[in-house]
Amino acid sequence: MQSFKAYLADESATAALGAALARALRPGLVIYLHGDLGAGKTALTRALIQAAGHKGTVKSPTYTLSEPYRVSLDGQPVNIIHYDLYRMSSPEEFLDAGFREDFDGRNICIVEWPEKGEPVLPPPDVKVLLNVSGLGREVELQALSDLGLLCLDRLAFVPPP
Repeated sequence: MQSFKAYLADESATAALGAALARALRPGLVIYLHGDLGAGKTALTRALIQAAGHKGTVKSPTYTLSEPYRVSLDGQPVNIIHYDLYRMSSPEEFLDAGFREDFDGRNICIVEWPEKGEPVLPPPDVKVLLNVSGLGREVELQALSDLGLLCLDRLAFVPPP
């Protein structure tokens, strides 16, 4: 599947999509999250990280720019690193912070506001587009690599009733 579209009627639907994505994750995956402020990027990421097995709080990296989480996928330890580049003033900040080294083919990197890191940010495997629509959100996931295709092929999302 090259793309997937859905309507997320409420917060529980966003959480259900995050859980479905967690089950489809593979090491090395790079996910870009696009959407206006309040579109649900952090809520989706929080649900994904918790469904992947992280116990405890999932903080928004708005001020720290990155937050790592250690989880287990198929019995193997993996890092999920959540980035929020909204407050970056230039792509060089991304390089200066050493973040590019995290994109090593083993870590799962989830990036909010990826446009702030272009052109130095590594390309995504999956692009997630979130738009507020009525009381809910429209979401589109696009696979942009073989790893992204594998992720979307594994995606089993059923919105809550």
